Amino acid sequence: MKSPLIDNLQYANFSPKIFAQMRAGGVDAVHVTIAYHESFREMVLNLERWNRWFEDHPDLIFKGTTAADVTQAQQTNRTAIFFGFQNPSPIEDDIGLVEICHQLGIRFMQLTYNNQSLLATGCYEDDDTGLTRMGRAVVTEMNRVGMVVDMSHSADRSTLEAIDHSTRPIAITHANPHWWHAALRNKSDAVLKALTGAGGMLGFSVYPHHLAGGSDCTLDGFCQMIAEAATRYGAENLGIGTDLCQDQPDEIVTWMRVGRWTKGIDYGEGSASNAGFPPMPTWFNDNRDFGNIRGGLTDVGMSPAEIDGIMGGNWHRFYDHSFKAKS
Repeated sequence: MKSPLIDNLQYANFSPKIFAQMRAGGVDAVHVTIAYHESFREMVLNLERWNRWFEDHPDLIFKGTTAADVTQAQQTNRTAIFFGFQNPSPIEDDIGLVEICHQLGIRFMQLTYNNQSLLATGCYEDDDTGLTRMGRAVVTEMNRVGMVVDMSHSADRSTLEAIDHSTRPIAITHANPHWWHAALRNKSDAVLKALTGAGGMLGFSVYPHHLAGGSDCTLDGFCQMIAEAATRYGAENLGIGTDLCQDQPDEIVTWMRVGRWTKGIDYGEGSASNAGFPPMPTWFNDNRDFGNIRGGLTDVGMSPAEIDGIMGGNWHRFYDHSFKAKS
């Protein structure tokens, strides 16, 4: 069987149209954000909505919880949907909810979303104090049950401490190297060397604020960056995590950035004059455009085996190692 196509982060405004586009693009698995600032109960309501979609569109999508589900998706011409949190809000202050969330199908959890959390420091804080006492305990619990530690929005010290404390490889599901584009959300060379050196995975983002040149970033420039990252960190540690926010209204940016933690407006990666979603680069608008990335990687000289890994094979291997409980 051919290598799968996996997008390891989307926060689209999901709909039957997008599910059909996943199939048109041959996308075998997608890690979707099921919570930003939601409480546990609010997160469960989001799961209820997904259960209805699974019931109404079984020919297009189904719930994924294991690496074998990616293979099943390939065999049945459907897309496996894997759930993750971009903030630890749904576990509130209860470590027991880590296992409950895993039992509900959650397979990824960020320890922070830009801000300080009960677990670690976000990348927008002035002072990075690293993992908290609860953070270390939660990482250990995530390791035990088979939930992936995601540090996509975390600051450097916290990320390095998570890599060091975790007994299983962690992930940065959606970011790019800071040496390519100096966004606060992109990751330093030191972090990426530590991440990949410990067997962790980096998913490359096509969200314009993470791209050199923003919405005008070229496909060649993006793929040249991936080729350079493969040279530095090893192609086997790289994948795609587009951070696709397709069809989301601009007010969703406020929810993502502000949540409930402030009464003001936190423009985050945007600005007061551009606080909505930026236009996507012309070569990637939706799930039907993954072929452009594959073609671009071919054009910059990457081998077919390397490309197969980056387009999904590496994430599939990572799933197989990460989602099982420790014996």
